[in-house]
Amino acid sequence: MEAENKKGFLAIFKKITQSESFAGVLLLCCAILAMIVANSPLGEAYAQLWKTKFGFSVNGHFIGMSLEHWINDVLMAFFFLVVGLEIKREVLFGELAGFKRAALPIIAALGGMIGPGIIYYALNVGTDSVTGFGIPMATDIAFALGVLAILGKRVSISVKVFLVSLAVADDLGAIIVIALFYSTGVSLEWLAVAAGIIVVLVILGKMGVKALTPYMLLGVFLWIAVHNCGVHATIAAVMLAFTIPVAPKIDTLSFMDKLKTIVSHFQEAETKKDGILLQNEQVEALHHLSKEKNAVQNPLLRLEHALAPYSNYLIMPIFAFANAGVAIGSNIDFSIDHVFLGILLGLVVGKPIGIFTFTFVAEKLGIAARPNGASWMDIFGAGALGGIGFTMSIFVTNLAFDVNSAHGLVATDVAKITILVASLTAGILGSIFFIIRGKLSHH
Repeated sequence: MEAENKKGFLAIFKKITQSESFAGVLLLCCAILAMIVANSPLGEAYAQLWKTKFGFSVNGHFIGMSLEHWINDVLMAFFFLVVGLEIKREVLFGELAGFKRAALPIIAALGGMIGPGIIYYALNVGTDSVTGFGIPMATDIAFALGVLAILGKRVSISVKVFLVSLAVADDLGAIIVIALFYSTGVSLEWLAVAAGIIVVLVILGKMGVKALTPYMLLGVFLWIAVHNCGVHATIAAVMLAFTIPVAPKIDTLSFMDKLKTIVSHFQEAETKKDGILLQNEQVEALHHLSKEKNAVQNPLLRLEHALAPYSNYLIMPIFAFANAGVAIGSNIDFSIDHVFLGILLGLVVGKPIGIFTFTFVAEKLGIAARPNGASWMDIFGAGALGGIGFTMSIFVTNLAFDVNSAHGLVATDVAKITILVASLTAGILGSIFFIIRGKLSHH
């Protein structure tokens, strides 16, 4: 009975973790837990934990970073690698492949970045907080997918595809914003080293190298070069993703021929088998099958599928727990410039208006067309859900303000609280919009 209960529990747990909404729910839980811990008696220990240095000394010279930087610069590099792989996949095979298919989500994403950016900038121009204009520009794809999964059939497939492809295009936009506006004192020497490594990666691809190990090893050196050149190190992960080869080592027809040969050898050895143990020839056949299985797979998809679970269920939750915890006390000044209003209005108002306006104009000019079956109400609702910023917004917050200054510290804390409030508000409003729209459409 106990074994059956355990098996049933594991089956339920597996079903929950494989659902589209789980990553978003886990992310939200980690953010809320961080806020609870930061405002509990453990708050001081929580704050000090992320400042703890991890590394090693060589001849008295310390090589390493604080735990906060290990998470935000190193762990998040894997998150950005997955984002880069998703963007490349969508551009080559998905909803961003070809001008006609890519035009609408890219234009919508552009509107969804410009709208919030203008609102934030207009409210904070002339203040020290104006550097935060990039914070409300991003859409959190994990959260958005989670809300879509909860809404279920109330949102049509065409709208889901539109929002997901918009979020992917939005990620590319956020990466460009980080590279252009949140880089400091670029070192030309290290930039040249980074460019040289990228050239080597491209050459590997041209030579037909399909094994992922050389790319990943060079990716480590690319991260070091970019980290030292002044551009944020996570950009290195995106550049690496763009160089990962797409074509498999062998085509499917060759794989099928080899599969037939392997199965034939396996069957021949079966006739000689004595007992339950596999023959040496059968073990060897299984080994060959494993090799050929990897050879026929697209290297880009293989790497994305290998890393995505770690990114969604480990890296992003750790990032959320490490960065979302803000101690709410006398140090929090919501009236500092217009950081609170800029982010809140940017995500909740600027996103849907920007996405809707740019999409509407693009269709009227004949540049792009709405997905089949998607009404203008659907586009506005998708824009409302696009206001769920969270992960990328918090990431940009860490780059936007100088945490070594009193103003920067307060602005960062206010921004993080506002991102959480605005993302929840956008998610709730977007959900209510689709629920009401679904009920009205049935009357």
